[in-house]
Amino acid sequence: MKVVTYIAEFLKSKGIDTVFELQGGMITRIIDELYKIGGITIVSMHHEQAAAMAADAYARIKNIPGVALATSGPGATNLITGIGNCYFDSVPAIFITGQVNVNEQKADKSIRQLGFQETDIVSIVKPITKGAYAIKTAKELPSILHKAYSLSLEGRPGPVLIDIPMNLQHAECDDFQTETESLSYHPDFHAQSLFIRDLKKSLSGSKKPLMLVGRGIRTANAVNELIKLSEKLNIPVVTSLNGIDIIPFKHPNRIGFIGSYGNRWANYALGTCDLLLVLGSRLDLRQTGADVNSFSSGKKIFHVDIEKAELNNRITDCEVLQADILPFIQELLETDFDNHNYDAWHSEITEKKLQRPDTGELQSIQGINPNKFIHVLSQLSKQAKAYSTDVGSNQMWVAQSIELAENQLFLTSGGMGAMGYSLPAAIGACFALDKAPVVAIAGDGGFQINIQELETISRNNLPIKMVVINNHCLGMIRQFQDSYFESNYASTVWGYSAPNFVAVANAYGIASSSIENEEQIIEGTKKLWEKPNEPYLLEVSVDIHTNVYPKMLFGNPITEMEGE
Repeated sequence: MKVVTYIAEFLKSKGIDTVFELQGGMITRIIDELYKIGGITIVSMHHEQAAAMAADAYARIKNIPGVALATSGPGATNLITGIGNCYFDSVPAIFITGQVNVNEQKADKSIRQLGFQETDIVSIVKPITKGAYAIKTAKELPSILHKAYSLSLEGRPGPVLIDIPMNLQHAECDDFQTETESLSYHPDFHAQSLFIRDLKKSLSGSKKPLMLVGRGIRTANAVNELIKLSEKLNIPVVTSLNGIDIIPFKHPNRIGFIGSYGNRWANYALGTCDLLLVLGSRLDLRQTGADVNSFSSGKKIFHVDIEKAELNNRITDCEVLQADILPFIQELLETDFDNHNYDAWHSEITEKKLQRPDTGELQSIQGINPNKFIHVLSQLSKQAKAYSTDVGSNQMWVAQSIELAENQLFLTSGGMGAMGYSLPAAIGACFALDKAPVVAIAGDGGFQINIQELETISRNNLPIKMVVINNHCLGMIRQFQDSYFESNYASTVWGYSAPNFVAVANAYGIASSSIENEEQIIEGTKKLWEKPNEPYLLEVSVDIHTNVYPKMLFGNPITEMEGE
């Protein structure tokens, strides 16, 4: 069997029905074989970064590796931001790059390059992958492909890369066979029992318990179990940025989104709880603030994560357990806990929310209040199966105010914080969801980074509803410049501009419109859904000085948040 045939048959055997790519010389043989064998949708993007981000979103929804292909040299290096996004947000993915023929590689020669577009992509991406492999012989491809697939999924998921020289792609390798790789992680059931015993004891004396959940819950396929656990214990739940879709907006135990720009009342709950159970979240700087002593003070923290290095990392003196979240929660569901009434604690948090709701943070807003708009967008977008956001002010407004229904998904670039994510992520999500409607939200800055993918949406007639929140600047950095640089708006307002997004969408054959005052919000949002199965772009103009509040004050406790 030829190497390219093995690749195609392997992907099909694993249920991977879509790959994302930008055609190039060193991957023509692979793409040609995928086309001839059939059974896999080949999505041609217009930038390799977009292909990588589409594969990322596909993987988040399917919970199997997303696949993106790129040619050697610039094609491979253009994947890097998307690879990093998968690595930091724990997304399984397989990136396959073509490489120049073996006899054109510089090998140990002390020269920079021998073959045209020859680039050592394996060495470049090793720090942001779980594994990176340079194929040297055709015979090693099958075992490396199986190993890469298993590695991307086991433990804390992440990306792998396989670099395959052009001449080896048509070489013969072993016939196709199914292999089962053993996992490297082995649970410690004794440690888990002790951890649960201590958790049960601490809960019996707690008056203000709280759960913080992250994307690890969805990665472990434990969403339903997490909701059952919150109901069993009647404990309030706050979420990280990537965990927003774990618990529905209207669930009585859902409190909100925490962190640097989190809901004020959610950060209050996080800062004042006396017991914190952290599941599938790594307690990074934007979740806890820089003042780690204040964050830990007055509470007992129980932290469960699949990756040992994340436990007692920034936040120390926690009760920790390295474990797979799903069986851990299943054991909690089978454990008898004392019945406790936390109504007073729930009421205390609700009172804080009523004092300063998210829609009341921007008290002197001119024009459209983005938080109010996001609530209306959510309420009128019940047909959407997923939302993707870009990075910046738009991302935070969405995180603060989106009303996700049960089974609606949320996709964003968390750890990498990559602008340009929302549009290609929506494409990947749309294919993963059998072309069901998806809402892509971006700012005017981020939307321009991968704006070329409007053609991919148009060509495939994808029902992606695009919302460009246009604040006519790079808003989050402009706000930062107001705070720390005496409102010197270099490269955020001065020297920055954006096109007419409605005209650009129309140029790609995509219907579009714009709104610029609150009276137009409902009517404008309804236009998104007049033709549910077709793409649409809505430009939402907001005032250039619209800030994101609340905002955590650097160096201060998480409960101390800046506002107007």
